[in-house]
Amino acid sequence: MRIFADRLSEHLTKQWHHCFLLFGNEPLFVQESRDAVIRHAKQLGFEEHHRFSVDNSLDWNEVYDCTQALSLFSSKQIIELSMPETGVNASIAKQLADIAPTLHEDIVLIITGTKLTRAQESAKWFKALGGCLVSCNTPDIKQLPQWVMRRCRANQLMPDGEAVQLLCQWHEGNLFALSQSLEKLGLLYPDGQLTLLRVQESLSRHNHFTVFHWVDAVLEGKPKRAHRVLTQLEAEGVEATILLRTIQKELVQLGKMQAMLAQSSLGQVLDQFRVWQNKKPIYSAALNRLSPEKLRKNIQLLSAIEVQVKTQYEQSPWPYLQQLSLNLSSADSGLSLQP
Repeated sequence: MRIFADRLSEHLTKQWHHCFLLFGNEPLFVQESRDAVIRHAKQLGFEEHHRFSVDNSLDWNEVYDCTQALSLFSSKQIIELSMPETGVNASIAKQLADIAPTLHEDIVLIITGTKLTRAQESAKWFKALGGCLVSCNTPDIKQLPQWVMRRCRANQLMPDGEAVQLLCQWHEGNLFALSQSLEKLGLLYPDGQLTLLRVQESLSRHNHFTVFHWVDAVLEGKPKRAHRVLTQLEAEGVEATILLRTIQKELVQLGKMQAMLAQSSLGQVLDQFRVWQNKKPIYSAALNRLSPEKLRKNIQLLSAIEVQVKTQYEQSPWPYLQQLSLNLSSADSGLSLQP
């Protein structure tokens, strides 16, 4: 069973599982989902709580020992496994598959992590554990306003449209800060009315962009957003080489996709490259907008920027990154400057 994080509390009142898999790239959702499961488990009499960080130093025998407590006098147990940033590798997958048969009604297993691929959802360990998969991914820019509205209602706040847009813009990529800001606004304005002016006067910017926000904006063909994200990344001191390596990987993949389009449909190409469903519109937009010639010229520009970064330390690469960003995200042919 799969549900979204914002539906978990409601789901827990209707159905309980022996295993909860909390996976996604949004730390706030993972944390709140974990808290909700633990809180409900304690209401059901799960008193003992064992928490393990899965890394090379973990002794899995300690985890197995927890599952063997079958005495009539033993309390129900919460076993929590926190996956590494790199995700579930083959070694971890084997251990999870071995643990699955040892689970019983007096144990609830909570697994938290940031990465879970479609292939892993079909893996032996995942099917063996069963349970409930809670999707904890960050809402994209289109979904964020609706999520902010729901969050406001949960905090007895009534924002107007402009306030919602500002909250989204100022907190994108940092939903922990957004949650704190809504608590602050609730204390400042007991009547719950949120206007643009009230939000501006009460809060400061808390947005936190990653290189992936920039890449998505570039591929989707949103030059203004790409410029804003790139400017913020520069202000935060993100290394230019990280952006170059990330966008290079995407451009090379787009080139391979373009080559396949001569013999296959767009849908077949996207499936061949295992593009997630929510990412298909982004890649479709890029493939429709970027001709092979434009892609080739911008790969050349990217290579020139990389050489400049590695050899001309006194010269800033950010103006050229902005040019690359504009070239790739704009509908026109753009320029292909050489640093």
